[in-house]
Amino acid sequence: MYPPNEEFLKRASDCETMAKLTRDAESRETWNRMAERWRQCADKFIRESGAAKNRPPTRYRKAEPGWAQHQSGPG
Repeated sequence: MYPPNEEFLKRASDCETMAKLTRDAESRETWNRMAERWRQCADKFIRESGAAKNRPPTRYRKAEPGWAQHQSGPG
């Protein structure tokens, strides 16, 4: 299996091939719209996966139990 963006581009190419093979203008338009949508998916995946890589890692701190804040210290 290809990475998602390559899979999307492959599907776009397949749709473009189908658009070239069809004789019906309405079908050709539909195939071309589908190809454009697949390309948009590839672009979006690339943008969002790039943004995720550039984002600093999120650090989670284990929450203290509610009763821990009310304890009095020694002495």
